[in-house]
Amino acid sequence: MTGFEKRESIPKSSNAGTITYKVVKYFICILLAVISIIPFYIMIMNGTRSSPEIRTNAIAFLPSIYIGRNLDVLTRGSFDPLVGLINSLIISSGATILSVYFSSLTAYGLVAYNWKLRQPFFSFIMAVMMIPAQVSAIGFYQFMYGLNMTNNYLPLIIPAIAAPGMVFFMRQYLMATLHLDIVNSARVDGSGEFHTFNRIVLPIMIPAIATQAIFSFVGNWNNLFLPMVLLTDKSKYTMPIMVTLLRGDFYRVEYGSVYIALTLTTLPLFLIYFLLSRYIIAGVALGGVKE
Repeated sequence: MTGFEKRESIPKSSNAGTITYKVVKYFICILLAVISIIPFYIMIMNGTRSSPEIRTNAIAFLPSIYIGRNLDVLTRGSFDPLVGLINSLIISSGATILSVYFSSLTAYGLVAYNWKLRQPFFSFIMAVMMIPAQVSAIGFYQFMYGLNMTNNYLPLIIPAIAAPGMVFFMRQYLMATLHLDIVNSARVDGSGEFHTFNRIVLPIMIPAIATQAIFSFVGNWNNLFLPMVLLTDKSKYTMPIMVTLLRGDFYRVEYGSVYIALTLTTLPLFLIYFLLSRYIIAGVALGGVKE
């Protein structure tokens, strides 16, 4: 009986330790989630407050009554939220689609084909990652000015095809998940290379594509430097440009309007994340299953 009692006591302590570990883990996760959400919540609350209230106390957890006035002040000037959202959506969506597709295609070429300059080509892509975008900005602007494309969305969309960091991520993902036997079987069955890539390889890459699509969309949406340099027509301004100009206008004293503009800028980012997050979770779960 003594040995039996000892054997019974071990699971009880183990269960207690497991429950304590789960409680601590969930507590830390909830705490980190709350800390991450608080800045956005304060931003939304400040959009309902007046400028004197914000100057007096920049942090408030309860809404005020000035949201209608702030919206009226925001839309009364040169700030047009609808135009800014549409312009940013066109640029961000176009750049994201091109960068994700062609980066995946490039990574597929680096993994599925064994050609002589494959490794030097990959090393060159990695070297391009070390070059800051600001270094080539002057030459890029002069080139676009020579082509008379300074007030055009294309210079902000087409160059997104060259995304070295995304190519590196896609290559590493394919090396871990793509079995070349599948590609060879498709070739034997008479499938063309682009058909194999679009119908077989791309579905395998959906978790990686969703992850990089989020990063690419957020990066292009928040991009301020190149749009500020290339776009001079107010009807083509993006949301970050419009929000930046609010500080230089009479809006600089209307902090409530500025916070509403910032809220409108971040809402599409939350939407994109919620739409694609399930693919990321599915990819993580798939990677955790061992054959």
